[in-house]
Amino acid sequence: MRPMQSFGSKLKRGIWLLTWALLCRFTPNQFHGWRCFVLRLFGAKLGNNNFIYPSARIWAPWLLETGDVATIASQAYIYNVGGMFIGHHAIVSEGAYLCGATHDHQDPDFPLISKRVEIGAYAWICVRAIVLPGVSCGEGSVLGAGAVCAKDLEAWTVYAGNPAREVSKRNDISDTGDGAS
Repeated sequence: MRPMQSFGSKLKRGIWLLTWALLCRFTPNQFHGWRCFVLRLFGAKLGNNNFIYPSARIWAPWLLETGDVATIASQAYIYNVGGMFIGHHAIVSEGAYLCGATHDHQDPDFPLISKRVEIGAYAWICVRAIVLPGVSCGEGSVLGAGAVCAKDLEAWTVYAGNPAREVSKRNDISDTGDGAS
């Protein structure tokens, strides 16, 4: 079986993890600007006024993009091997897990398969919800607490359960006059 990551990739991730642990992990919750600055140093493409909490875990900041006013809450895990986009005013709540990779269980070498995850503007991934590789959560979609999402979510629709199923529609709040559309 071949290694899934090169030595250079492992080294880069190690430096990232050490940097986050030393410079961000134990900062006060209000130091969002500082944490965004550190993420940008490692290649994250972040919008303005993001709220990224100190206990959030981001696998590879160089594969993370956000819009303005995006939130990655406490203990959220962004496993963004295939890249990740979190739209403006989107929220990834406490303990949510956004998973951008899996393995080919049919292949004896068990190779890594990475896929981009996209969270649309105004979407809300609730506490302890899981978004699986390759999923696109439409604008304003809501994935309820503890739900597991393996398929794309339609815009302005609320989902719950495992597997996630549509439970209701949501009012479109994107035209709020704040200039963020």
